[in-house]
Amino acid sequence: MATLPNSEELWTVREYLRTSWSPDREFVDGRIEERNSGEKDHSIIQRFLTVLFAVKRAEWGVEVFPELRAQTAARNFRVPDVLVVLAGESFERYITRAPLIAIEILSPEDRLTVMQGKAAEYRRFGTENIWIIDPEPRIAYCYTGAGLEEVHTGELTVPGTPIRVVLSELFAELDRA
Repeated sequence: MATLPNSEELWTVREYLRTSWSPDREFVDGRIEERNSGEKDHSIIQRFLTVLFAVKRAEWGVEVFPELRAQTAARNFRVPDVLVVLAGESFERYITRAPLIAIEILSPEDRLTVMQGKAAEYRRFGTENIWIIDPEPRIAYCYTGAGLEEVHTGELTVPGTPIRVVLSELFAELDRA
C-alpha cells in the first residue's frame, strides 16, 4: 500500500495502476484523489444496492461491481461506489467503456457540488444512468443531460429495462441497522 502523495505531485497512469491503496483512490489529470467511504449509512446503502443487483442479475441482465475503477478519460479513473454493466460485457482489470449505471453514495464529508462534477464526467464518458444517493436526508438524484434532478417518483429506474430500485425499501435498510 502506498501513502497518499503530495497533492502537487503528478503521477502517470501507469504509476496509478501499479499502486494500491485502501480504500482505493481516484486519479484525475495526474493527481491522486481520496474518496470518502467507510461510514455506516454509506456502507448499508452500498450493500443493499450490491446485493439487490446481484440477486436480480439474471432477471435484469446485468452484473454489479462495488468500487470498481472506471477509466472515464485518458488520464482519469473514477471509482463509483456501485457500478452496473450489461451481462456479458467483458473487460480486463477496470472498465474502459461506459457502464449501464454509475452510483455514488454521499458520505457526510461529501459535497453535492463536487459529486455533480463527477456525475458530469460520467456523462461525458457516455454513462446514461447516474444515480447519487444521499443517506442523511434520504434523497436520491439522477444526473441527466439537464443536470442533477431529485427523484420524486419513489424509485430509480433504467428506461427500457426491468431495473427498478424502490427508494422506500432502500432507505428502510437504514432503520434496520
